[in-house]
Amino acid sequence: MGKKRIIKKSGRGMDQGRKERALGKVVKKRVERGVLHVEATFNNTKAVLTDEKGNALMSSSAGALGFSGARKSTPYAAAKVGELLGERAMQVGLKEASVIIRGVGAGRESTLRAFSGKGITIRAIKDATPVPHNGPRPPKPRRV
Repeated sequence: MGKKRIIKKSGRGMDQGRKERALGKVVKKRVERGVLHVEATFNNTKAVLTDEKGNALMSSSAGALGFSGARKSTPYAAAKVGELLGERAMQVGLKEASVIIRGVGAGRESTLRAFSGKGITIRAIKDATPVPHNGPRPPKPRRV
């Protein structure tokens, strides 16, 4: 009959090894105030924590945590991104942060809730979603 094949499905959830590796990287800089930039697209959720001058301290995304395919764009994956950045921000000594959110994806709110749930005070929330004024020229009609 032959050997039985075992098929491992990847992308089921968050990869524990990747989370531990992300938490293992420690930033030496001590920061009390910072800015959280969240980009929530239809395909992924990315978050970058910077100091007040804009220098990036740490970043994470749903894809970097091991989510793949359609699971990357879920609110659950976005919440895990927010939790991870919240934990790492506490290691750096962050006490309060202002938040800038870009995009219209599903992870807009859940990233922010998970981040603030780690005990970090949110000073301000700004929505900086890019809105086209008129956009590019539409394509010509199809000739069949």
